[in-house]
Amino acid sequence: MSFLDHLEVLRWHIVRSAIVLVVVAVVIFFKIDWVFDHIIYAPASKDFITYSGLCNLGHRLHLGDALCMPPVDIPLLGSTVSGPFMSAISISFMGAIIVAFPYLFWELWRFVKPALSTKELQYARGSIGWVSLCFFAGAAFGYYLLAPFTFNFLANFQLGTGGVYKYLPTLDDFIETLTDIILGCGIAFELPVLAYVLSKLGIITPSFLKQYRKYAYVIILIVAAVITPSPDWTSQTIVAVPLIILYEISIFISKRVDKQRIKEEAQWD
Repeated sequence: MSFLDHLEVLRWHIVRSAIVLVVVAVVIFFKIDWVFDHIIYAPASKDFITYSGLCNLGHRLHLGDALCMPPVDIPLLGSTVSGPFMSAISISFMGAIIVAFPYLFWELWRFVKPALSTKELQYARGSIGWVSLCFFAGAAFGYYLLAPFTFNFLANFQLGTGGVYKYLPTLDDFIETLTDIILGCGIAFELPVLAYVLSKLGIITPSFLKQYRKYAYVIILIVAAVITPSPDWTSQTIVAVPLIILYEISIFISKRVDKQRIKEEAQWD
């Protein structure tokens, strides 16, 4: 195929992806009130499942109120006439990207697939499922764990004394923060997939990941300490453990890939 033919094929992949995004966004838009009340604003609500779940877990583990977070009260401010409508549009399209992520990746895969060899196709078998699983796992982690911790910490953080600083977050800022957390965690949880690809390309090795493991752990603990609302080690551990597990899974995957590569090289020799 010529360069223009490739562009034509890519154009139709983009068109189909855009159609799916628009359809899903329209569906979400017609249910926008329910979506906002039960999904978007839920992590900032005091009766969110994460708050009660962690508090009950702390009591069962005889930790007292170590895992109980203070009440959250985040009144959202609108400063423009078109603010609610534009926020509804933003919520609809960001929700469509998350819901339709497997299809979007599938379209990308269909475009790349003809350029892969038979051996590369065999290695990439099941990639759509694994990439989607990692993304949704990260999105769920960000939504149910990081978002409540983040909003709780920010809402209860005070600057100055005597009520000099009035905390009035805008609706757009709230939506942008929640979106960044969900999409950021979804992308971060692709670390095992990235480790697999980079190991296949020979860019990273398990020895490299093991060598810098201690530095990675320090970074993970710093991130957990910043996110958690309290300085106790229990809440920081809850946030840090999944990130550490992801790093260890990446080492395991890289080790498997490296062994397979050595075996193939031996067979070739």
